[in-house]
Amino acid sequence: MNKVILIGRLTKDPEMRYTTNSNTAVCNFTLAVNRRFKQDEADFIPVVAWSKTAEFCEKYFSKGRQVAV
Repeated sequence: MNKVILIGRLTKDPEMRYTTNSNTAVCNFTLAVNRRFKQDEADFIPVVAWSKTAEFCEKYFSKGRQVAV
């Protein structure tokens, strides 16, 4: 199994929604991760969190905040 740890800043506030069938929380946000060797370039990684993790992200994350995924 491959493992990756991303550390970056949120590009905007997380978007929270709930599924129609089971009413499960889903949170979407984009993480801007600086490239390792080129400091002026970044990669934008879309992230999806589910259930309790989604509720945590929506409550504590905001635009510009540095997070690790």
